Amino acid sequence: MGDSHPSSPSPADGNTAVGSAKTAARPQLRNGSSSTSTMNGPLYMQTSGSNVVLVRKLKRKEEGTWRQLARWFVENQIGLSFNLIALIFLANAFIPKARTVTHKFYNLCYYNPETGRYAVGFDDAYFITFCIIAFTGLRAWTMEYILAPIAKLQGITKRKELTRFSEQAWLMVYYFAFWPLGVYIYCHSPHYMNLRGLWTSWPDREVDVLMKGYILGQWAFWLQQILVIHIEERRKDHTQMLIHHFITCSLLYACYGYHHTRVGNLILIIMDVVDLFLPLAKCLKYAGYTNLCDYVFGLFMVSWLAARHVIYVMVCWSIYAHTPEIMPTGCFKGSNNNLVGPVEPPPGLSYLFEPFYDPNGHVCYNETVKWAFLTPLILLQFITIFWFTMVIRVAIKVLRGDGAEDSRSDDEACGDEEEEEYIYEEAEPLEEEVGVEALDLKNWERRHGVRIQSSSTGVSLPGHSDRKELLGRIGCEKQVE
Repeated sequence: MGDSHPSSPSPADGNTAVGSAKTAARPQLRNGSSSTSTMNGPLYMQTSGSNVVLVRKLKRKEEGTWRQLARWFVENQIGLSFNLIALIFLANAFIPKARTVTHKFYNLCYYNPETGRYAVGFDDAYFITFCIIAFTGLRAWTMEYILAPIAKLQGITKRKELTRFSEQAWLMVYYFAFWPLGVYIYCHSPHYMNLRGLWTSWPDREVDVLMKGYILGQWAFWLQQILVIHIEERRKDHTQMLIHHFITCSLLYACYGYHHTRVGNLILIIMDVVDLFLPLAKCLKYAGYTNLCDYVFGLFMVSWLAARHVIYVMVCWSIYAHTPEIMPTGCFKGSNNNLVGPVEPPPGLSYLFEPFYDPNGHVCYNETVKWAFLTPLILLQFITIFWFTMVIRVAIKVLRGDGAEDSRSDDEACGDEEEEEYIYEEAEPLEEEVGVEALDLKNWERRHGVRIQSSSTGVSLPGHSDRKELLGRIGCEKQVE
């Protein structure tokens, strides 16, 4: 596209051309001046009849305010989390008046020294907030400094696959920590392998330290997951995942406020056992262990069917059939040491929300409460059935020999890397014009491996007689990003 000049220009000519480029009008680019990620086309271009040099640059997609804010948060979440946690501890150490608040962030509240157990209340929000901040920073740090390097060692180089591997590996780390803890709590409970035992001794308005930390930690994790799916790249099943996360958080809130932590613990370990295998299978797929991925995917399918469509349905049936037989109908009021009831529920439906803002207020059981729990649990079952149909499609692909590849959420965005688009922009010359005496020719010679031969008429570059090439090397090179 550029004009060629047969004579070798002198540095003085180059200075004149650079000065001309500064005052030249910005050219209008014709259609087809961009190139795809194959990067076809020259790095520099020159419009016809002009000395203006154009440089190829990556075209940046326009982003809205929310997307820019989300990208900024993703890029700085480690520092933000660390600074917030440091601020809490520093305020607690050096501001005595703040300790009445700051200690609630990293200590469980409502301890009863007489029983050695914990009640529930609004101040638990401090600990949940602390866990959300900690999960955010720990997740980002682990993905960037531990999991991504492991992925690279396995030969994963594409940016999206590195991100997906790190995300799935983080979930695997989380579930391998919390699922054994949940199983330990369940196996050491009086209702172990006894669905009817889930409903005895209600309402017990206090829990032990392990159960309280476990429930609040899980609750914080799922709240943090709602944040994650909004700040990171949207997947195909975004709506289903959002509904799932909201239902999970609501059920955790309800079982904690209504003192049903026993059934909450059981449902969590039922759901979490599946997530031990799915992230592992995905990581194996990204690392190229296709056969091992297929075997793990088989274990995932078996665990999903048994846990989420057999045992889970049994728990739902227990809520429907056993709770009317075992739990007293009516309302209770007061602390564990001074519990009054059962009494008739207050008029209206406001009593249903009382456990969420008054730990010693009315907590009730009746048909309305039963169906308030059962309805979201049944909706959650429909979502898992929808997902399981997709899992079956993957299983059919495995039986055909195509390999396991989850169609629910991991190929959700675009599948392959998005093609990068390149455009040509005017390369602004250096602001400061320099004379021939200011050119560091020796340094340029060392950087480019080209020997410059001086003559009485100027500088000649063997094999580089094009005027625009000299402009690119001397005047525009420092402008390339």
